[in-house]
Amino acid sequence: MNTTPLRIDTHQHIVPPVYAAWLAERGLSAGGRAIPDWSEASALDLMNRAGIGSAVLSVSTPGVHLGDDAQAREMARAVNEFSAGVAQRHPERLGYFATLTLPDVQGAIAEARHAFDQLGADGVVLLANVGGRYLGDPEWEPLMAELNTRSAVVFVHPSALPAAPVPGIAPFVADFLLDTTRAAINLARGGTFERYPQLRIILSHAGGFVPFAAERMARACSDSGEDTAQGLARLKRFHYDLALSSSPYALPSLLAFADPTRILYGSDWPFAPAARSLHFARLLDEYPLTPEQRHAIHRGNAEVLVPRWRKG
Repeated sequence: MNTTPLRIDTHQHIVPPVYAAWLAERGLSAGGRAIPDWSEASALDLMNRAGIGSAVLSVSTPGVHLGDDAQAREMARAVNEFSAGVAQRHPERLGYFATLTLPDVQGAIAEARHAFDQLGADGVVLLANVGGRYLGDPEWEPLMAELNTRSAVVFVHPSALPAAPVPGIAPFVADFLLDTTRAAINLARGGTFERYPQLRIILSHAGGFVPFAAERMARACSDSGEDTAQGLARLKRFHYDLALSSSPYALPSLLAFADPTRILYGSDWPFAPAARSLHFARLLDEYPLTPEQRHAIHRGNAEVLVPRWRKG
């Protein structure tokens, strides 16, 4: 496997023990996948095997808001302090995106401030929807304004659709892709980037269906509902990670659509088992890219978002 340059992974997960126990007590999974075991040692081992120099860790779905604001605030603080401790022990290799408490907006703002000002977060992770309310919801504007003042990196991760899954098709197989796509359209059509131009928003899994269907959905992303050029320009403002998306089928569409400075490497470990993470890393290494493209995707683009890991 090609391990030069060492990759920066912007889509790697962390499962703090207190969070895993909290979910287990409630019988919850992550989009149909069991909550995996996690440890610092296993994370670093996967990184070494996949040629990952540094990784930004994040809590995955279902997040911390299960209907009670006070519980969500308590759990967000716990997982962020745990994640910050891991990052502080491995500053050259590990960082983290802070977990917030949407739809509790005031709690989310308070936790973002604590995470940035006290815990050294590299950005925040937001679920595409919480209880059927999608990013771009007007009531969540105060949080976006706060994040904009900090030029925050916002990592968007899918969650369960506000609908029952199809029997036999786990939500992570297809529903996650639609969930991310819905959030992207809602953010774009609402003019999020015009109001908050300092935000750097990463869409998981190559943006779901966005690159493939961008021309179709572009008009719906415009102010008039008819302006394809405006809609496409808005969709191109997102960053796109390659978690489980570096196949020879997905990459041509993403490379044809996305701004080349906005494509990032992602492993999706440990919710993607090590064998799957390594499989997609190998597909990326085997795909015909120029040296400039490979460096940008492996780490150059991520160095802009996490400048403390910039080399040279």
